[in-house]
Amino acid sequence: MIETAEWVLIGVLIGSPIGFIISSVLTSDKMEDLDTEVQDLRTQRQLLKEEIFRLSKSRKPQPRKKRNYKPRNTRKKI
Repeated sequence: MIETAEWVLIGVLIGSPIGFIISSVLTSDKMEDLDTEVQDLRTQRQLLKEEIFRLSKSRKPQPRKKRNYKPRNTRKKI
């Protein structure tokens, strides 16, 4: 009877750390994928914000430079 309890205790002591390690390895891959997705979404958000800012600038067109015209001679030479 005591031998069975000892084997159960040894199994629990060995199985718990192994189970913890396996579960952390499996979730680390998922967390890495989620982190890369978050980074991609942040980059996309920043690019969209820049584009919205660029498109929302409703600047007036720059006025043209004033041309200096020489007055025409209206008199005809004889």
